[in-house]
Amino acid sequence: MPSSGSSSPGTVSGTVRNVVLVHGAYADGSSWSEVIERLQGAGLAATAVQNPLTSLADDVAHLVQTIGIESAHIVGASFGGFVAQEFALKYPAMTRKLVLCCTSFGGPNHVAPDRETLIALASTKGLNSEERMRANLLLAFTPEYIRTQTAEVDRVVHLRATNEVPEHVYMSQLQAAVSFNAEARVERITSPTLVLSGDADVIVPLQNSRNLAAKVPGAQLRIIQGGSHTFFIEQAEKFNDIVSEFLG
Repeated sequence: MPSSGSSSPGTVSGTVRNVVLVHGAYADGSSWSEVIERLQGAGLAATAVQNPLTSLADDVAHLVQTIGIESAHIVGASFGGFVAQEFALKYPAMTRKLVLCCTSFGGPNHVAPDRETLIALASTKGLNSEERMRANLLLAFTPEYIRTQTAEVDRVVHLRATNEVPEHVYMSQLQAAVSFNAEARVERITSPTLVLSGDADVIVPLQNSRNLAAKVPGAQLRIIQGGSHTFFIEQAEKFNDIVSEFLG
């Protein structure tokens, strides 16, 4: 959101750097709750894109235009990273800086997780149940976090379970993820880019971030030790420090 000289709902006084956050598949804006609070505290106005299926490049562009700004920093995680890449390629003048988290350029050189993880993610059994949410979080979070941060895990499970994803939408997300291939195009990204990943990610293995950073011209690669697929929740303070420094 544009800066204003005084505080008002949804804005931060002083100089504001605009940030669009695009979450992953089978998720909603609550994925970024810890991030938004801290980024706003650091003087950054952040808007969470709520629907990863319809919020593709054109939708993000429409959002940026609707809130009255010419450009924004784009932060995308997992499936949201696919959207962020497409946006940066199609709308370079609207992309100030690009942060690609736990994501990939897709295509035949995407490094897939193990077979058990793929089967678990592709299943639609109990899709919106808390049991399914908790089972998926066993993959997205580290075992240590699940064991020690039970209240936070319960909060995330509840938020996900109360924001149902219709089965046809979930399948469309999976199909879009499988068909995504930007490997030959990411060399055309002109925005300063940070590729950020955890070394304990079992959903989008770390090698994907290494491969992506090697393809995007001038990209920085930062690796979070012990970071899972949701390292931006588990290690939110570290994530926000790195991203705020890069965007600043």
